[in-house]
Amino acid sequence: MAERLQKILSQWGIASRRQAEKMIEAGRVRVNGTVVRLGQTANPEQDRIEVDGKLVLPAARPQMLYILLYKPAGVVSTCRDPQKRRTVLDLLPPPLREGQGLHPVGRLDAESTGALLLANDGQMTLRLTHPRYHLPKTYQVWIQGHPSEEVLKSWRQGILLSGKKTLPAQVRVLAVRGSQTCLEVILTEGRNRQIRRIAEQLGYPVIHLHRAAIGPICLERTGEPMFPGTYRFLEDFEISFLQNQVNLTSIEVPADIKERRV
Repeated sequence: MAERLQKILSQWGIASRRQAEKMIEAGRVRVNGTVVRLGQTANPEQDRIEVDGKLVLPAARPQMLYILLYKPAGVVSTCRDPQKRRTVLDLLPPPLREGQGLHPVGRLDAESTGALLLANDGQMTLRLTHPRYHLPKTYQVWIQGHPSEEVLKSWRQGILLSGKKTLPAQVRVLAVRGSQTCLEVILTEGRNRQIRRIAEQLGYPVIHLHRAAIGPICLERTGEPMFPGTYRFLEDFEISFLQNQVNLTSIEVPADIKERRV
């Protein structure tokens, strides 16, 4: 059955739907030896599909992988970087970095730290990054200054950014240190640099932004802290949470992946 190539690549775990579209636009995908255009279709059972010159077979699709990475500062949330900066995939060992189709689910800007999901499940990635699914994310944000309760209340109710009001957020003070304040901010949307833009607009620029959790998926687990640059495989309940969040049928986690969780 013929389907759009970006859908095929997403289903095979080669890339998310959006990333597959970029790969096609960049001329990295060929069907039967011919570079394809965005919107073209192919039949995986009949056509020869290549990405970067490598033949991709449905039977060779990698097993589904779901990883939580502790992103350090200075690392970009992409698979490739034209500026040759270190990417999140560079933090993984070669067996995971090569041939598994892992890609970031969402983004953290280069100087932000914390929880970032990596997966080779293109369908889940597409849904988790779609605006209609409101996945809560918890941030610890150090800002310059001491915002009043009125300022925090306005942030909670929503701030106008680029002509559109943000969704309500949970915002509370965690700590005060000299001229700086640490806030806990829980968002259910992910507009570009949203926290930094809101804080700047309110007059309290961000000094450091750290994502501590994605839903119940936390960097800090009892007795098992994570450190910058490290990763772990998601637990079954964490995968089920993500699938339920975006209305995907639960998938059995392969036994060999469970054994590799250390």
